[in-house]
Amino acid sequence: MAEIIQQRIEDRIPELEQLERVGLFTKKEVKAMIKKATALEYKLHRRIISKEDFITYIQYEINALELIKKRRQRIGYRFKRKEIEFSIIQRINNVFRRATAKWKDDVQLWLSHVAFCKKWNTVIQLSKVFSSMLAIHPDKPALWIMAAKWEMEDHSSSESARHLFLRALRFHPEHAKVYQEYFRMELMHAERLRKQKKELEQAKMDLGEYEFPDEIMSGKLAEIIYKEAVQKIKGAEFVLSFLKIAGLFDFTKELQDIIIQDLQSRHAGDPVTWDFLARRELEAEPLPAAHMVPAQSRAAEVGRREERSCLVYEEAVRSLGTGDMWTRYVTYCLDRFKRKTNSQALKEKRQERLLGVFQRAHDSMLLDESLYKTWLQVLQRVGLTQVATEVAVAATQRFSHSVETWCTSLQALMALESSDVSKMFDEALTLIKPKESWPLWNLRLQWSETHQNPEETKALFQKGILSSVPAVSMEMKEKYLDWSYRTGGYKAAKKTFTSLHESRPFSKAFFTRMIQLEKEQKPSKMSALRDYYERALREFGSEDEGEKLVAGLHQGGAQPPPGADGELREDPLEGHEDPGGRAGGALRHPVHPAADRAPVGGA
Repeated sequence: MAEIIQQRIEDRIPELEQLERVGLFTKKEVKAMIKKATALEYKLHRRIISKEDFITYIQYEINALELIKKRRQRIGYRFKRKEIEFSIIQRINNVFRRATAKWKDDVQLWLSHVAFCKKWNTVIQLSKVFSSMLAIHPDKPALWIMAAKWEMEDHSSSESARHLFLRALRFHPEHAKVYQEYFRMELMHAERLRKQKKELEQAKMDLGEYEFPDEIMSGKLAEIIYKEAVQKIKGAEFVLSFLKIAGLFDFTKELQDIIIQDLQSRHAGDPVTWDFLARRELEAEPLPAAHMVPAQSRAAEVGRREERSCLVYEEAVRSLGTGDMWTRYVTYCLDRFKRKTNSQALKEKRQERLLGVFQRAHDSMLLDESLYKTWLQVLQRVGLTQVATEVAVAATQRFSHSVETWCTSLQALMALESSDVSKMFDEALTLIKPKESWPLWNLRLQWSETHQNPEETKALFQKGILSSVPAVSMEMKEKYLDWSYRTGGYKAAKKTFTSLHESRPFSKAFFTRMIQLEKEQKPSKMSALRDYYERALREFGSEDEGEKLVAGLHQGGAQPPPGADGELREDPLEGHEDPGGRAGGALRHPVHPAADRAPVGGA
């Protein structure tokens, strides 16, 4: 082993001599690098090796490369790159190969090698890395796509990219993303060929030496990929994804028409299709520029386009009549309602249309539960308070067992200052499961504090404390203690605590809040603090957190533990990695040196 390490250190000598000779490193720094490299080499040749040792070695060499790059820029020296950087890069690639051979399943390690090769532009090596990685991880489509995109975009090799996509489809014949990226790649290749041909024609050069296949340049090959994909994977969303990709290229008009025809013929019963066709009416033709036509004429044109879109939606809800279709119709109207316009007529038309669609969807019993909140917000925004009240009540009748709907409707009624709020709260608590009722109790407390007198609020607290649901009872005790302190000060809070300290169940927050209030008094009574901690210990002493909460203060006598909540804090450095070191696991990203210094003693 020593002979191998010695040989590898000797292999470094030519590059180190060059570094010293050209003035990039001093003699002292070179000696330190040899010493550090020897230590790192020995770690890689131990009987039991770890991934962290390889990562540390690679990171050290990357730091050295970055430092050499900075010093070259500083002194303006650009020569001897092959003798210096090439040698280091080759060594890093060798260590990466050894690491990935040992830990084949670590994808992050493979990706780190890919990132290194891309950064230092080692094209041949990167091609080999992709080949080896895909041989071991053919089950990961993202890796196939990454390799193909590199071949196409960085290596300018459409043939290699096509070959990789075809291989990927053998392993993943029904993976949507692979088809989409393959489709995109062929269109990019076609666009590139069209640009090359145009440039050659403009230069009046002979095209006989170049190949410009019509089936590729016109997008026919991409069309074949699309047809194969939609045979394997069904769904309007998938078809539309190809239309969006094709729309990025200006020569795909015929291809887009084919995709739209397929969408209408194969997925006529899908709400996605109708939604697309309706929204497409808005973009049928570009709107004239604002400075070319009066604002009134422009607004009128927008209104006509929205009317055409709505006609498509009307046909869709008649044909399908599903909740999903109504949701898409409402969403479209809401999007248009939110758009800014200076035309008052257009604003009023959008508002009328939106409220009408909301009402019709509700009457059809097909309005989604989540949209009732939006409907109420719109009604309050436009000042239709009476209608908002009716909608709030109707929502609770339709979704009578939904906590979210009750909360939404009650919040709307509270904002409208309806006289039916108290009755609605009582009704909600009878219909909602007790275990799910805390949000309603909490909302009712907020309303009571602002709209009822203290005696009524106090009665509500006492009623909630008697709840059979432990979670509600515990939360009520905490809220009651806080409310007593806010309304009556420390004495009222202490009286509330005394009245409840034997009324189980409790939460730790109930005791810690009282401890905090006691500590805020000047001076605080240690006898009272000890009593609170003794009670907390009796309730929660069998739990680890409870012991930490109580034991520290109890043992400390007059010295309470730090923290406003009375809890003991853990060692702030416990569980954290050394700021100068690296966390275990795969190399995430190459770490660059923070300052212009030689990598002495570990970079």
